[in-house]
Amino acid sequence: MRPMLPELQIDDVVRLRKPHPCGNYKWKVYRLGADIGLECTQCGRRLMLPRRKLAGRIKQIMPRAEDIQQSSKLTDLP
Repeated sequence: MRPMLPELQIDDVVRLRKPHPCGNYKWKVYRLGADIGLECTQCGRRLMLPRRKLAGRIKQIMPRAEDIQQSSKLTDLP
């Protein structure tokens, strides 16, 4: 069974299953297409992965700050 292809946006932060040699797990999405461009949030290294290969390596898509603010506004309503 193939993993689902993730719905990603520019500036999303994803956590991968294996660490980068610098020790970091978190990567920021900087390019979308058939290949996804990722940038290490610790050392700045950039790489391109095919979308299907990335789908198998993603452990978690981190919540965006904007999404957290919107959900907190919704729960603060009287």
